[in-house]
Parts: sequence; C-alpha cells; structure tokens
Amino acid sequence: MPEARATTSPGLHGFHGGLDLDYHKAPACDRPIGEMLLVDEYVLPLHMHIGAPAIPVVAVGDHVRRGQLLARPDDFISAAIHAPTSGVIQAIEPRGLPHPGGLSAQSIVLAADGEDREAEPLDPWPDYQNKSPVEIRARLREAGIVGLGGAVFPTAVKLATANPGGVETLVLNGAECEPFISCDDRLMQEAPEPILRGAQMLLHAVGASRCLIGIEDNKPRAIEALQAVIDRLAAEEGEQRFEIKVVPSIYPAGGEKQLIRTLTGIEVPRNRHVTDYQLLCLNVGTVANSWHAVVEGRPLTERVVTVTGGGVTEPRNFRVRIGTPMAKVIEAAGGYTDGVDRLLMGGPMMGFALHEDEVPVVKATNCLLAMRPADRDPTPPPQPCIRCSRCSEACPADLLPQQLYWYARAQQFERSHDYHLFDCIECGVCSAVCPSHIPLVQYFRHAKTEIWSAERERAKAEHARRRFEFHNERIERQKAEREAALAKKRAAIKAAQEKAAKKDAKEADASANANGDGSQSATKSADDGQSAASMSIEAARARAKERKARVQQGERATGEPDGAERPSDEPTERPGGSS
Repeated sequence: MPEARATTSPGLHGFHGGLDLDYHKAPACDRPIGEMLLVDEYVLPLHMHIGAPAIPVVAVGDHVRRGQLLARPDDFISAAIHAPTSGVIQAIEPRGLPHPGGLSAQSIVLAADGEDREAEPLDPWPDYQNKSPVEIRARLREAGIVGLGGAVFPTAVKLATANPGGVETLVLNGAECEPFISCDDRLMQEAPEPILRGAQMLLHAVGASRCLIGIEDNKPRAIEALQAVIDRLAAEEGEQRFEIKVVPSIYPAGGEKQLIRTLTGIEVPRNRHVTDYQLLCLNVGTVANSWHAVVEGRPLTERVVTVTGGGVTEPRNFRVRIGTPMAKVIEAAGGYTDGVDRLLMGGPMMGFALHEDEVPVVKATNCLLAMRPADRDPTPPPQPCIRCSRCSEACPADLLPQQLYWYARAQQFERSHDYHLFDCIECGVCSAVCPSHIPLVQYFRHAKTEIWSAERERAKAEHARRRFEFHNERIERQKAEREAALAKKRAAIKAAQEKAAKKDAKEADASANANGDGSQSATKSADDGQSAASMSIEAARARAKERKARVQQGERATGEPDGAERPSDEPTERPGGSS
C-alpha cells in the first residue's frame, strides 16, 4: 500500500542530484514506540561520539544508579556518559564496538541489579529563560547530549561554535530520508511537545528569531502532530516563531547542507559551515533530549531505535537504553526470521554491516536493519568505469565521484583531497547509480582514512620537531642564564675589590694627613742612609784599586815575569805582618 504524503510547501529550492527511492518505513512507523525490558549487562564504550573518548570516574565494584555520571568529557569536543540503569561496575576493559571493521574499545561494563533505581537528577531548570547561553551549553555537556541523527557531534560544542554574530534561524531536521528508518517519524508523532519546547529553549540559547522544521512529505502524521502543538502555542502563548516546511522525499534531503539549501536557498560553499550564515541545524531527537536535560535534569541514557527489515519478525521502534546488546533488541522485535544473513546499523544507504549482534547500542544507533538475500538486489561484481558521469549528475554534494575514484584507487590521496573528497557526505547515491557497480563510497572512506592517518603522522612528526626545537632552546636558554649569572658574579667581585681598594686608599690618605711631620723626617733619614751607603761603596772601590797597584809594583821589583798571575783578592805579606 503506498504511503500517504503531505503537500509539499511552496517556495522550496531543492538541491543538486539525489534519488527517488522506494520507502519501507511501514510497518515499524505504524506501531507505537515500545519499551525495552532491562537486560543483565550493559556495555558502554567510552568513545561513542565524535571527539576525545570520555574518562571513567567510577571503579570496578562501584554501585551506581540510573543517570549517574560514569565518564566525564576529556576535551572540548567530547561527551559525558551516564548509567542506563542501577547496578555494579563489573569491568572497565576493551569490548567490541558497532564498527564496520569489528574494532574494540575501552568500555564500562555494568551488571544490572534489576531495581532500576535513579540517581539524583541534575538541577531542573524550568526557568531556563533566566539562564545564560553559557549555562545552557554547560548543562548539555554535563548531560552528554550529542547529535542523534547519526553524526553524534556534541551539541554543546555545536552551539558554542555558532557564528559570533549570532544565529538568526534554527532549523529542525525531521526529514529522515533513509528508506527504512522511522525513529524520528515516530518521535514526532508521539512527543511533539518536548521537540517544540526544546526548540523554544534553544532559540533562547542561541538568540535565534525563527525556527524552520523540515519534514519529508511521506510523514503526514508527524506533520499533523507538530502543527497541532504549534497552533496551540500560538493561541495560548502568542508563539509565532515556528514554521513547518514540507520537503519532497528526495534522498538525501536530510543532509544538513541539502536541507538548508532546500529550505532557505542558501548554498553553503566548500570549507564553510552553515553557522557562517547565521543558521543552526539540529535533529528533532537531539532537540527533545536537550529539553529533558535542561528543563527536567535528565541526562541522555536512552534513545529511540528502529528495528526493521525482512529479517525481523515484528518490525518496530523501541526506546532502548544505551549499552543494550543488539541481540536483545532483536529479541524484543520477535527475533530473526529464517534466512537472515546481514545486520546493518543504520539504513541501506549510509549504514554498515556488523560482524556480530552482541555489540551494544550506542548513541549513534538509530536503526538495526536485518536483511535476507531476498530483501536486497543482487550485487554483481564491479566492472571497469565507463565514464558515464551518472555519479556526477546524481551527487548531492556536486562532486566528481568518478575522478575521486580514480585517485583513490591509484592511492593518490593528495589529489583526492584537491578534488574536495571531504565534502563527500557518504550518502551512497553514486554507488547506487553506477552501472559498473563500483563501490565508490568504500573507496572514498578508505581514502579519507588514509588521509587522516597521514595527517596524524604529520602531526606527530611536527610535535616531535617542536619538542626537539624546544629542547634545544631550553638548553641554549639555560646556558645563557648560567653565563649571565657568572658574569654578574664576576662583576660583583670586581666591584667589591674596587670598593675595598678605594676604602684602603682613603684610610691611607687619612693616616698620612694625621702624621705629616713624622713622614717627612723618615723620608729624610732614608735619603741620608742611601748617601752614606754610596760613599762607603766608593771608598771600597778606591782601596781595591790601590791594593792592585801596589801588587803590580811588588811583582816587578822581585823579578817576576810580566803577565804572572796572582789572585788579586789575596793580600801581599810585608815585613812586620802588615798588608
């Protein structure tokens, strides 16, 4: 039976490319949201959001209650994690993640006690109008609120990085364009009040003047439920800031830039963000949980998950506690049907196959899609690219997928980057229309991973270089400080010596002035002594010359030959013994 559709709103702008898919939201969206029973064990990965993993604040053996903080944010881009029920912390160890590579990550394992006792809630703020934007962002961070549309970007960070000039328009994303997912549809049908009240709170937090709500035309009951509350708020409170915009069901109408383009006509260029244009876009589930966190003081411990596909006995949406094993969620939907060979987290376009169903539901889990071979078209082996350009014509990001594919396949990742690889939203449209059945999105994801890895290596090398330079600078600085200290010490010693010399000279002058006559007499006596010594020396020299002359005369008188030597210092004996 074809689904009922609402009339598309006039004045919409649309976006480039896209696909008109066959939707399979019934029967899951036709049934009320179910409540999951408690399970024995919950596994909470510390990294279930974009950014840095959270840091545990509990230890093994601690008893916790529902809503109690288990792990705090570790960085600006990070999110807190809270207990989904009461119980005992059984372990903090690596456990499997819902990841296409089957990876593991450090996780908190909570053994439930079955009592589901709640911790003291955060301080409720029904008067949020008296709270500043900074206080509201701090509450959202404290409550662990992240984007529930699949991106899991911390909401407090998204509000904090809005345009410094303010936000003019708040956009609520209720498009939900994946063909099997209906959790947002069902939430809008059953809980329109928290969504719109949350929007009022966020309008106050960012200073926006209006709120546009984008919903695809295949959700008439959700549109009706929200419009009824809008009309009541307008009548009771004079609220005129809300407007619902019904958009065509063209995949991926729920992409942020695609929805902004459709609603406002603003085409956000590459390397820019919607916040640069005074716009802020949030998922309806994120807005509802923001209301619960701020006004009621309830942290994020659960979310609505669609369980559907031909491989599930009773497709339905469930309100699931974060950390619940996916196998238990499948059991709540009646279990698997015969022939199931694939379980996806997310939809068939952007979801990924899981290696096992024992991994936990995380904040990003919006859908569990169980499929049989009969539920999907056969995938022929890839053939060479024929350059037909169908992928470029259908790409909603207006890229050149075939060129990106060639560069990614050739491992020319820098060239892929030059062709704006990171503008790719991985919607899968190019892969769906490719007549050669090339898994283009897989190549793009691989290229992104390689570029991220190379950037991390470059960052490490740059960090090592800076550390080396800092080390050398520190050594040079310490050397200069030592030399300066030594020079200062030498200068001090020299100054002290000069001061002592001046003091001694001053004291000598004072002593000379006090004993002036005595000094002159001493000087005269010293001069007289030097004259007497000189006269004595001259007399000795004269006597020596006289003796030498007498000796020479005596030698000639006795007939000694000329030139005979006799010691000049021996006295010549004369009669009578005189010399």
